[in-house]
Amino acid sequence: MSTSIDSFLDLAAPGVRALQPYLPGKPVVELEREYGISNAIKLASNENPYGPGPLALAAASAAIEGLGRYPDGSGYQLAERLARKHQLDPACITLGNGSNDVLDIIARVFLTAQHEAVFSQYAFAVYPIVVQAAGATACVAPAHEGSHGPAYGHDLAAMLERVGPATRLVFIANPNNPTGTWLGSDELDSFISAVPAHVMVVVDEAYFEYVGEENYPDTSAWLARFPNLIVTRTFSKAYGLAGLRIGYALSHPDVAGLLNRVRQPFNVNSVAQAAAVAALDDDDYLQLCIRRNREGMARLVAGFEALGLACIESAGNFVAVDSGRSGADVYEALLQQGVIVRPVANYGMPGHLRVTIGRADENARFLHALEQVLRD
Repeated sequence: MSTSIDSFLDLAAPGVRALQPYLPGKPVVELEREYGISNAIKLASNENPYGPGPLALAAASAAIEGLGRYPDGSGYQLAERLARKHQLDPACITLGNGSNDVLDIIARVFLTAQHEAVFSQYAFAVYPIVVQAAGATACVAPAHEGSHGPAYGHDLAAMLERVGPATRLVFIANPNNPTGTWLGSDELDSFISAVPAHVMVVVDEAYFEYVGEENYPDTSAWLARFPNLIVTRTFSKAYGLAGLRIGYALSHPDVAGLLNRVRQPFNVNSVAQAAAVAALDDDDYLQLCIRRNREGMARLVAGFEALGLACIESAGNFVAVDSGRSGADVYEALLQQGVIVRPVANYGMPGHLRVTIGRADENARFLHALEQVLRD
């Protein structure tokens, strides 16, 4: 008995049928194989170009000896260490296989086909994916156009207008990916205060460690005031552990209890747990990476200005630049020079490229390649 592709599609859950898979940045090995080049660089996935620190590497190496055993399913040591860091009870913590895993868990706990989720235009691509997969309805608020807030940034008033009786989740990335825009403490506090108690507000702080702007909030300190607040963080960015996939959520203990009901057994591997604990104790290395990121950001912004290109002011470890032409064409031309960046037409920004801050030599090579592409 043969079965057609359409028949399989009919078997899928309604929210899954129209989904398109998340497309990560092109890997270096794939580019080199396709184009027959070598020494390519990747500035596409907002990774820390310096990787893990020495303490995390040592802990990961030691943990490898225990690979024959399942990891600690409760993540006891890491949860205790995170509880100390955030001055919370360990019962407030939910560990995830990257913060994307936590975002998916949150959607599965709170969304059904009868519910809605609110997020901003240009927001992180995972939000619409997890909402649609849950069969819920996405309510997308237009971003600021620049007249009464930073262009491309979250318009919290527009988001609040879309919160209704069926709303169960609001997603806010602060700073936002791919724009790098951020929200200040006062406006975000006022927004959460105005959201009804039946709506969970998810503040995604994946790039928290990189932010140096004044009035930028640490919303993990607000949990006692807002029981409907969930804060997500990751070790994939500033801590340099992207390959180990580890993130976490902070929330009211009752909310964390719900999330942990859905969390898969042993969802965070033992090497990741050990490396994350060590990374939290290596503040010197973290601060070094943050300083280098700010230096690299300044170099790229100056380079864009010299090329006459506008970029969106960013608080993360990446910057979105308007190429002034088809971003897809510029992306393809850069690939031919061995430089991988991220086109963001899928976010509704067809002329922009998102560029991760790399090492000094990588930033210089990218700017040189970009100048050549724009000149040709």
